[in-house]
Amino acid sequence: MKTALVQLNPTVGDVRGNLELVRETVRSAADSGAELVVLSELVLSGYPPRDLLLREGCVDACDLAVDELASSLPPRMGVILGHPTRRSVPNGQIANGASLLCDGKVAATVHKSLLPNYDVFDERRYFRPADNIQPIEFRGIKLGIHICEDAWWGHPSTSYHDDPNSSIDPVAQLAEAGVDVFVNLSASPFEKHKHNRRQELIQQHVAKHRKPFLFVNQVGGNDDLVFDGNSFCVSEAGEVCEQLGAFCSESRIIELPLAAVSSGKSAATKNSDSDAQEILDALILGLRDYVNKCGFTDCVLGLSGGIDSALACYVAAEAVGSKHVHGIAMPSRYSSSHSVDDARQLAETLEVDYEEVPIDAMHTAYEQTTVVGDDLLSQPSGLADQNLQARIRGGIVMTRSNRHGWMALATGNKSELAVGYCTLYGDMCGGFAVLSDIFKKDVYGISRFINDVREKREVIPESTIGKPPSAELAPDQVDQDTLPPYPVLDGILERLIEHEESVATVSQFFPAETVTWVASRLDRNEFKRRQMPPGIKLSARAFGTGRRMPMAARFNIE
Repeated sequence: MKTALVQLNPTVGDVRGNLELVRETVRSAADSGAELVVLSELVLSGYPPRDLLLREGCVDACDLAVDELASSLPPRMGVILGHPTRRSVPNGQIANGASLLCDGKVAATVHKSLLPNYDVFDERRYFRPADNIQPIEFRGIKLGIHICEDAWWGHPSTSYHDDPNSSIDPVAQLAEAGVDVFVNLSASPFEKHKHNRRQELIQQHVAKHRKPFLFVNQVGGNDDLVFDGNSFCVSEAGEVCEQLGAFCSESRIIELPLAAVSSGKSAATKNSDSDAQEILDALILGLRDYVNKCGFTDCVLGLSGGIDSALACYVAAEAVGSKHVHGIAMPSRYSSSHSVDDARQLAETLEVDYEEVPIDAMHTAYEQTTVVGDDLLSQPSGLADQNLQARIRGGIVMTRSNRHGWMALATGNKSELAVGYCTLYGDMCGGFAVLSDIFKKDVYGISRFINDVREKREVIPESTIGKPPSAELAPDQVDQDTLPPYPVLDGILERLIEHEESVATVSQFFPAETVTWVASRLDRNEFKRRQMPPGIKLSARAFGTGRRMPMAARFNIE
């Protein structure tokens, strides 16, 4: 049976638009000879729909769209797609469902059994889990249809599923019922190296149950999440026999039943270049979709001549096109001439709109203002004075954003946000924080990858990459006047944030005094991060919806 695996980029809440996207894809697959089309989890509502599911009419609109799609299918064509549903759910509750459509109707609907409630996931807030799960037969093939998390039972990252007394193993249950092929509909967000973990997980199921496996994932950016696609199928022999693209919508026709021996395709070996490419692709798609799905066309950002704004500008140019990016250099009395030169060179290379707006006159005007001026002049180049410069720049960027309807981009990285080396209402201004889940060391690594591998030319100025990083808010200032060296800072932060290790544990690898200082700054600056714009989740623990730390709290960091 010719089967189309389809990874699409739905827009959350746009039920009619998503329905037309699915309908057009099904039509195209039918023209290519497909008899069955498999789409991703909640493709009609988009994922994650969050509290839209609580809004009157949302779930009912999805159920009606499923019926409409079923009635319009070509004869004998089957479609499996995910959607929120009240169909066969008691007491008016909602389920995360997947339906098989054929012969003009909804032939069967299954519900998701394991509802993730960790990190960015909050599905127990909305959905009722399945009471049981059974295969669905289509054209003589018993399909083991299940949804995303149902395949992750017992995985170390989802330890709350490990107890066999508290939850079922849906894949094992389907295997016991005698399926011919497993079919997983997913909306599995991107994280570094997650694609490899998915393949290893699925291959473990195949090795255990000796049945082939189809995995179809969502594509696209939705708020702080980006979905990488990377759909694939694994033969009964445990080999990846088809692999769809990363970060792109795509359809691929395969033949069921899968051959017992595949073509031997497998996941690509990971290295630093492939890591950088993957992260960069995630940044570009995440920003593009956030801008487009929010109704914007252009981006505006400050260009300091530093490495962060340079990388953010490159991502923006790739995401929305150079002609839709507007860079502003805003030199102060402390700015070096090479920083302005670097900003100008970057803009010329990327062919983005560029202007220079010196801020010294505005800075001086504040100094000449009663009360405020006294505060500033009583501590020249002090904290208030440094933050004022950042806020003047933020005000200029936001003025341009408001006047022209451009998306303002904040350019701070994860290292700075972690320890509060950023200014509220200053460099944190913006609608989207492009680099908020990238440590400083990775900003450098990705920038070098752009020049050396992706572009094979000097796009980000080498002088920007090579000079000591500095906010240039005080005379002769460099970041390392205040912060530990970035390799040390990032190593400590990675352990504290992504592994939730204690100060005592981290101090086994780094100087204890430095670790204590970093941990204290990390906890103290939660209030700033709560007010930062959304950014793209790239790691297991991003500053966003998946990390929920208190602000008004005292915790013994020892």
